[in-house]
Amino acid sequence: MSNRDVVSWNSMIIGSLRNGSLDEALNLFQHMDKRNIITWNSIITGFVQGGRPKEALEFFYDMQCLSDEINMVRPDKITIASVLSACAYLGAIDHGKWVHNYLRRNGVECDKVIGTALIDMYGKGGGLERAYEVFREMPEKDTLAWTAIISVFALHGYGKKAFDIFKEMEAKGVKPNHVTFVGLLSACAHSGLVEIGRWCFDVMKRIYLIEPQVHHFACMVDMFGRAGLFEEAVALIRNMPMDPDVFVWGALLGGCQMHGNVQLGERVAQCLINLEPRNHAFYLNLCDMYAKAGRYNDVKRIRASMKEQGIKKEIQGCSMIEVNGIVYEFSVMGSPDVVMEELLCLLIALTNEMKIKGNV
Repeated sequence: MSNRDVVSWNSMIIGSLRNGSLDEALNLFQHMDKRNIITWNSIITGFVQGGRPKEALEFFYDMQCLSDEINMVRPDKITIASVLSACAYLGAIDHGKWVHNYLRRNGVECDKVIGTALIDMYGKGGGLERAYEVFREMPEKDTLAWTAIISVFALHGYGKKAFDIFKEMEAKGVKPNHVTFVGLLSACAHSGLVEIGRWCFDVMKRIYLIEPQVHHFACMVDMFGRAGLFEEAVALIRNMPMDPDVFVWGALLGGCQMHGNVQLGERVAQCLINLEPRNHAFYLNLCDMYAKAGRYNDVKRIRASMKEQGIKKEIQGCSMIEVNGIVYEFSVMGSPDVVMEELLCLLIALTNEMKIKGNV
């Protein structure tokens, strides 16, 4: 093209992001001479949805630093909602609070979209009370807002409160959707509210005519498994209108691990291995059950089978922590952002202190 205007650049970036080519989109973005709000929103939202939220936050701060009087680009509601999603993903509640204050300072209206994003951010960052406060302050609440606060209480293990909010939602005449019931059933599973869970599952089908999807069945199986009701869990799986996936079988396996039901756990683990033969997690879960039951020969057998097949954990797990507004990521392999030597020295000192106190 002889004349590449901002529209054509944006189209290329959006196309790359939708194709999952984040680095290609970033390369295009970096070569642009002039960017508008669509450019910034596209790259920020695309990186959040593409699983790279830390970079999305960096784009947001670049957006403000690089704007001048000539090329002034102010964040809009889409920008803010995407940035809050990034904060929720990272658990970066200090960043989220800054964005919340930015809204107030700049007089940006906290509508249903931004309010819901704030609820999600505070809830996932551990700020349950603040999430509930934002919810109560919202002048208008749609299904997504009600669902968000129900899911937040479910996440924190407050099943009864999540159910009370659902009843309030019904009384206000707001119609729940399938995600609302995922939150409710998850809350019941984590709080041991089996009877309420049964009621919600029935109401979803009978009153709201929502056909249960595989994730609803997974929540129910999780609830029965945690309660030790294995016969009901197995019967539910057998009567599912679709084939159970790894989440359904995984929920049942979790219940078997919790209650030491090795006999059923072996069969469930085999179903999971048949679905994903190269997934190391299922083999390790089986080993964990055998170890708790004292069946160490079976542990050795499974580990030998993993070694023979070359099955191992390819990607190391990582943790993230926010300190003074900076999100640090670290894993067993170390991190360039964290001074590992100092952490190890501190851990050794704490371990020695615990040993001394233990001997007293």
